[in-house]
Amino acid sequence: MCGITGWVSYDRNLVSERTAVEAMTETMSCRGPDDAGTWIDGPAALGHRRLAIIDLPGGRQPMSVETPDGTVAMVYSGETYNYTELRRELTDRGHRFTTDSDTEVVLRAYLEWGPALAERLNGMYAFAIWDGRSQQLVMIRDRMGIKPFYYAETSDGVLFGSEPKAILANPLARREVTLDGLRELFALIKTPGHAVWEGMREVEPGTVVTVGRNGLRTHVYWELETRPHTDGKDETIAHVRELMDDIVRRQLVSDVPRCTLLSGGLDSSAMTALAARQLRESTGETVRSFAVDFVGQTENFVPDELRGTPDTPFVHDVARESATEHQDIVLSSDELADPEVRSRVIRARDIPMGLGDMDASLYLLFKAIRQHSTVALSGESADEVFGGYKQFFDEEARKGGTFPWLVQFSNTFGEDDSILSNSVTRALDLPGYIRDNYASAVSQVQRLEGESDFEYRMRVICHLHLTRFVRVLLDRKDRASMAVGLEVRVPFCDHRLVEYVYNTPWSLKSFDGREKSLLREATADVLPRSVYERVKSPYPSTQDPKYHTKLQENVRDLLAKPSHQVFDLVNRDWLERAVKVDTPQIAQAGRRGLERALDLALWMDMYSPSITLS
Repeated sequence: MCGITGWVSYDRNLVSERTAVEAMTETMSCRGPDDAGTWIDGPAALGHRRLAIIDLPGGRQPMSVETPDGTVAMVYSGETYNYTELRRELTDRGHRFTTDSDTEVVLRAYLEWGPALAERLNGMYAFAIWDGRSQQLVMIRDRMGIKPFYYAETSDGVLFGSEPKAILANPLARREVTLDGLRELFALIKTPGHAVWEGMREVEPGTVVTVGRNGLRTHVYWELETRPHTDGKDETIAHVRELMDDIVRRQLVSDVPRCTLLSGGLDSSAMTALAARQLRESTGETVRSFAVDFVGQTENFVPDELRGTPDTPFVHDVARESATEHQDIVLSSDELADPEVRSRVIRARDIPMGLGDMDASLYLLFKAIRQHSTVALSGESADEVFGGYKQFFDEEARKGGTFPWLVQFSNTFGEDDSILSNSVTRALDLPGYIRDNYASAVSQVQRLEGESDFEYRMRVICHLHLTRFVRVLLDRKDRASMAVGLEVRVPFCDHRLVEYVYNTPWSLKSFDGREKSLLREATADVLPRSVYERVKSPYPSTQDPKYHTKLQENVRDLLAKPSHQVFDLVNRDWLERAVKVDTPQIAQAGRRGLERALDLALWMDMYSPSITLS
């Protein structure tokens, strides 16, 4: 797990640009606190910051191999979970290895199979290979988009990096955001390839991007495909369990301390229980688990439409039954509302696209975990894979016309653009942007022959969550964790599991009328009864009125700066009214509006973006 960056410029020798390359590399220092390296050869420059996970002494990067026809060099971020099998196959084909790292396996796999190696990888990865034999740069991203990867074309090549900040550190990059970028900030749909910053794009999940002297071309090596599902209920449940056992076993491999993220929900509880059993039986180790909580939350919890129960009692049931070495990370409202914490979250994400206290608590949770572990397994993405969200069962969200989560989000928090000035709202035309993106997303869904209208509609909803919504959460997870040098693995994003469950009919996914029926039954034997019976509860949010009060104080400080650039976008009158409302009366929509305004202001202070509203 690392941070990568680079520059290809066919019209110059980048040896003279080492200072710029090192500046780009340095922006990735949080992602890779253990080591740094650069490699420059003529028109190509690669930069790497390393978080050492496997083969601590042998996995240094950039890594290169000399061939009779030229040098092949690589920078790699992520983990390849089937690298031992690939290493054996490559050894049988005559390759000789000098390290025990998965990085060298991926590099030599490229020498053997070229860009087609991507189809053989199981893992989360983003890597770039400069092929001196053909004078081409090859960029490859994992199937689900777990690891971020950005690039920006230049007049004679390309800039790239794990995060936009690496690209923005180059003097050729533009710090410009147009209306289309602002639309993406407020739409909550994660349009594939969109990077918010003008002139910048993402390497899309499951895609190879090749850059040569004649330009850039892309090849999609993986996408969600519709296939018939022929297994019955029992066979389906058994296969899900078989896959989960194999996935967790692979993702527990590490040469550094590892742990699990435990929320007391079905996803993290099942993953933690499987990990605890496997480690206990294979090595006798005890799994460490961590959970986030807030001061006074459990004792003073008030059920609402999103969360019916506090997490902590269920967390402790799992920790006790699976015999984990458990620790609650308990956060105060002062910590959650701290402007410095908010600043670090914005810096980690490069854009103000956060979720307020839920982003702050995730960052602080990861920061606390990093004092004990370097690798964590997460239950992220199980809701998208198995159908766990409320909108999967809500008739209004099911009927179509827009992204299902936007229906639930609007009902709970109000419209996300409510804090914007009227002129900006009109210019953005978010309904039109979302409508066009929705039509484009639905057009990519393949209908199974003979599939009923209802089953097809549920297939569409599943597809939208797996190709749009999950990427919002995966990006959030990656940025918050890597900002503190913590690698978070996501077993539920294994492409074999995603493909299998995606093609399972909704009637099987919800055979007992509940959310995530297949996962619940597949792991029933390792779950406490309390968790087995628990209703889905989203990632926790603080209920402490002190947090609202702190937000209002921070916004008052912002209002004291009437010339701030944020007021070119934000409705100042709305903010002034919001800070006068008694704290207990602040609705979720009002709280989120305060958080949004603060995020926008901090982002502008950090990045000084040029914003074009025409």
